Amino acid sequence: MCSLLCLSGVLFLIIFLFPILGCSSKSFKLYSPKDSDPKLSCYRRHTPFGNQTDYRIFELNKRLQNWTEDCDNLWWDAFTTEFFEDDAMLTITFCLEDGPKRYTIGRTLIPRYFRSIFEGGATELFYVLKHPKESFHNNFVSLDCDQCTMVTQNGKPMFTQVCVEGRLYLEFMFDDMMRIKTWHFSIRQHREVVPRSILAMHAQDPQMLDQLSKNITRCGLSNSTLNYLRLCVILEPMQELMSRHKTYSLSPRDCLKTCLFQKWQRMVAPPAEPPRQAPNKRRKRKMSGGSTMSSGGGNNNNNSNSKKKSPASSFALSSQVPDVMVVGEPTLMGGEFGDEDERLITRLENTQFDAANGIDDEDSFNSSPALGTNSPWNSKAPSSQESKNDNPTSQSSQ
Repeated sequence: MCSLLCLSGVLFLIIFLFPILGCSSKSFKLYSPKDSDPKLSCYRRHTPFGNQTDYRIFELNKRLQNWTEDCDNLWWDAFTTEFFEDDAMLTITFCLEDGPKRYTIGRTLIPRYFRSIFEGGATELFYVLKHPKESFHNNFVSLDCDQCTMVTQNGKPMFTQVCVEGRLYLEFMFDDMMRIKTWHFSIRQHREVVPRSILAMHAQDPQMLDQLSKNITRCGLSNSTLNYLRLCVILEPMQELMSRHKTYSLSPRDCLKTCLFQKWQRMVAPPAEPPRQAPNKRRKRKMSGGSTMSSGGGNNNNNSNSKKKSPASSFALSSQVPDVMVVGEPTLMGGEFGDEDERLITRLENTQFDAANGIDDEDSFNSSPALGTNSPWNSKAPSSQESKNDNPTSQSSQ
């Protein structure tokens, strides 16, 4: 009786509840990536290489998978040119038994670094990034991954997989090539994994088991890579000597002398100061022959005492020195031009002027036909002395 009740309850759920909930066999259909449901295309997960920086790491790993024992220096140089800038810097930091180590090499030595990993017994190399953080800057894109694993498959001295864990910080140039400018890998720890099949093969050989239990790397780096990094401490400062030797075909001794002399010059030479703006030179006013030096000297003193003067004062100043004409200039941004901004206008005189050509003859001037009875030129202008005498009378009448 109980079994019949249970069976009827199950049939009730299948017949009535499934259609109500909208669940059918079609809703559980699995679609392959090739023939996916177009209705669910907007809900599909994006490809894992959505970011351009992640895709560049994928391409770097793919290029390293193409390595063979026949790859020479040209192959490694082409690999570095494809993924690293010409001024790229690669830094490796880790901690050995004698303390922390930090090695930084330039673009010229980067190909040999990757090659030393394979020369140390590795047959495969790739990088695994988990939860990388991408940041955009002015001219580069940074990729910071705190959980990066460098995996190498070593075939000698024995088959071992080495997993080096650390933090990887990369800077890619923000252009079409997206090449690496800065590579900084900080190693925290490493693990060496030996397959169980290898252990089962040498289960009866204690010496072989003892050899398998020992690490083949130090902090995840082979002896070949460590020796090369130590050598780079000497090679990196010598890059200038090597490039000078290739460029100018000088002997090593002459290259060293030239480099030392240039460094000594940089040390002795004072630091370059920013160029200062040359002060505006004040033009001296040229005095004509009719003016005296005393009046010119007084004018210069007055100009030096006042830093800024309005255009009206400039015209008043020019009336004192009749041979110099000063052009007043408009104000600029609320300020006024001063004496240093005055422009000197030179007056060209006719040196072939002849005073006896009849122009200064008063009789010939009075007999000019331009002087008529109603001409304004017929009356003589009062002299300066008469005008001075008329001023007090006019003031008193007022």
